[in-house]
Amino acid sequence: RRTKGTVTEGDHFALNAPYAGGTHLPDITVVTPVIWQGEAVMWLGARGHHADIGGRTPGSAPPNSRRLEDEGVVIDLMPLTPGGSFDEAGVRDVLTGARYPARNPDQNIADLKAQIAANETGRRELLDQIARIGPGEMARWLGRVQDNAEAAVRSVIATLTPGSYTLPLDAEGRQISVSVSIDKHSRSAVIDFAGTSAQDDGNYNAPLAISRAVALYVFRMLVGRPIPLNEGCLKPLDIRVPEGSMLNPGRDAAVIAGNTEVSQSICNALIGALGVAGAAQGTMNNFIWGNADFQNYETIAGGTGAGPGFVGCDAVQSHMTNTRMTDPEVLETRFPVRLDRLAIRPGSGGEGEWRGGNGMIREVTFLAPVTVTTLSSSRRVAPFGAGGGGPGATGRNSVRRADGSLEELPGNAEAQLQSGDSFIMETPGGGGWGKAL
Repeated sequence: RRTKGTVTEGDHFALNAPYAGGTHLPDITVVTPVIWQGEAVMWLGARGHHADIGGRTPGSAPPNSRRLEDEGVVIDLMPLTPGGSFDEAGVRDVLTGARYPARNPDQNIADLKAQIAANETGRRELLDQIARIGPGEMARWLGRVQDNAEAAVRSVIATLTPGSYTLPLDAEGRQISVSVSIDKHSRSAVIDFAGTSAQDDGNYNAPLAISRAVALYVFRMLVGRPIPLNEGCLKPLDIRVPEGSMLNPGRDAAVIAGNTEVSQSICNALIGALGVAGAAQGTMNNFIWGNADFQNYETIAGGTGAGPGFVGCDAVQSHMTNTRMTDPEVLETRFPVRLDRLAIRPGSGGEGEWRGGNGMIREVTFLAPVTVTTLSSSRRVAPFGAGGGGPGATGRNSVRRADGSLEELPGNAEAQLQSGDSFIMETPGGGGWGKAL
């Protein structure tokens, strides 16, 4: 949407700039036009999280970043295949030319080529379908998919009760406020984030696209039946986000915690406003480690909130998280680490008639010196219960040195670990529902 001129078959573009529709820098999206009879009739996107895209710390998630450039290489819709072939030299220049360049550009380039290949597969399949049924019929079917999603969300809205919620964050004085008003006649809703804190001086800022994505997710979740996730879900929703707030920051704002931590908080705030469940753990528990030679990024599961008639789930990725952990055998083969413990954290779910889900414990011992960075929330403010249920337990991060001494870490931290040192994360539980019987 930011290019000028024509696009042709074989064109591919990359972007990760939050102000251009991205979320944060390690997430690079490759976009590809689908050309039919000389006209771009559709666009395909393959979004991938890169292990490192530069920045002040390995893994591109510095816990104390203050400007976007601290978090890595900014790519604002860069052509990847000018003239029909992959511009490896140009891509490498971008990856290595920033203030904090990518640490492993060869890996980035391989990942970008894989994303292009994914889009190429999708492009060929779509062109085959268009050739069989025609572009007009294809457009009508895509419209029907959106119309169905819109109708499903409108049906849900008709059953909801308006409400509001203010969710305090771990950073003192910071909050997300949201009100949801319902128009039963039109079966539409206004989601207003007025009262949310101003742009954060650190990295707890979420680009505007995040609030839209979370609202889409929450209302799609409430549908309760399988429909494709698409823009039609948003048609009944009027989403209002104050400019200059932490949910609609300026273009130079640091945003690494926006897609991970703030998105989870937005989700819990909306669930609180609608009164449908207790809070989930409210964090992705970002655990990033590496050095100049290798980097790894994990998000670690926790408890989900209970609701009327159901308990929370133990130790699962929830809401805005959809990543899986690397198998222990693969992790220990590829990196100088030892996985000592991966277990459910007993008693961490909130009490209630329906109990919140338990968090988990992950302990890793490093066999080489590394920098560990964490971005994690619900370390000071517990995930709330609802309907009279109790809160889930807050999370906890710590380092056990090789000599046995234990050091407590805040939710956002950067620590230097030597060979034999261990990192321990205990993730939050979910909120309970209803008074305990």
